[in-house]
Amino acid sequence: MKKLAILAVSAILVTSCVSKKKYLALETENGQIKNELTKTKVEKEDLEAKFDVIQKRVDAYNTKINSLSSINSELQEENNSKLETVSDVAVISNATKERMRATLTKVDQNKLSQARTLKDSMNLAVAYNLQKTIDTSDFNEDEDIAINIDKTVVMISISDKMLFNTASYKVSSKANALLQKLADVINSEPSIDVMVEGHTDARSISNDKVRDNWDLSVLRATSVVRKLQNQFGVAPEKLIASGRSSYQPLVSNDTRENRAKNRRTRIVILPNIDKFFALMESEDVMVSSDD
Repeated sequence: MKKLAILAVSAILVTSCVSKKKYLALETENGQIKNELTKTKVEKEDLEAKFDVIQKRVDAYNTKINSLSSINSELQEENNSKLETVSDVAVISNATKERMRATLTKVDQNKLSQARTLKDSMNLAVAYNLQKTIDTSDFNEDEDIAINIDKTVVMISISDKMLFNTASYKVSSKANALLQKLADVINSEPSIDVMVEGHTDARSISNDKVRDNWDLSVLRATSVVRKLQNQFGVAPEKLIASGRSSYQPLVSNDTRENRAKNRRTRIVILPNIDKFFALMESEDVMVSSDD
């Protein structure tokens, strides 16, 4: 019995001794894992810190790039809208010059070859667009209607037979189509000012309604202005009525044909050149889309 008791105690001691070794081994292994975990955590925090630094640099570069892009866009826009003086009579932006160049490709090359300055080119382009808008194909351009440009001022000269009966200042209904087209051009641009000038020949006139050519020329100009305002919706603050009597003839008044040329109404339009070309360009787009 004594031997059995000793063997049992010995077995318990051996078992206890083995469990303690395993425990210590596990403790050691656990410590190593904790150390590795701590090391990994430190490395992770270090990497996150470095990533934050890199991200801040990237954000700074992106901000700088966006800023430079914005500055570039602003400079480009400023360059496009930069106004250039044209012979001390008008200003024109780079964007408008581009539109003008596109228009000039459609202008008669013989006329274009005579343009020596930017002002000449601008006058040709404005005249081309205005003639296209008004569409004078139904008229005799030599006798009925003529469009000229002088120092970027658009001048439309209309023979009296298109507007009035002889010695009358009442606007004829046959002028409605032409006046509608003129009104459309005038109404398209808020900054346009329009002066309507009446011109007569040199023959004297006097009756119960008209005392002389001054009266007749003013009354004719006023009649056209009233019709543009009342029938075609042109804002009256844009309009000026002016009578020039017979004192600015185109030709001498020595023949019937010449007197007919001198009897005319001249409509003077002063457009904002930039907006005028923008308008014409948008109309081109509309026409193309309709086609």
